[in-house]
Amino acid sequence: MTKADVRQLRPAWTVEFDDRARRELRKLDSKVQKDILRFLRERVAGSPDPRQFGKPLRLNLAGLWRYRVGDYRLICRLEEDRLIVLVIKVGHRREVYED
Repeated sequence: MTKADVRQLRPAWTVEFDDRARRELRKLDSKVQKDILRFLRERVAGSPDPRQFGKPLRLNLAGLWRYRVGDYRLICRLEEDRLIVLVIKVGHRREVYED
């Protein structure tokens, strides 16, 4: 069995937004919104392993993952039991890590 065969056997992940992230996304320029949604649709959703496209966060954001789309960042929680990438924050790289 090849690696490609194994990847096809793994169930695919889906992407969901919490309410806060949905509001933050709506505030962005329409081109940026489209870029973010395209990234999530084409890369992360349906992927057998969404970790390959992001980076784990550390310190006070440990346990969360970061995805980069241009100058914007998506802060996500990977829900292993349900195979969901939950987007919890969307913002410009300068401000997204502040809270």
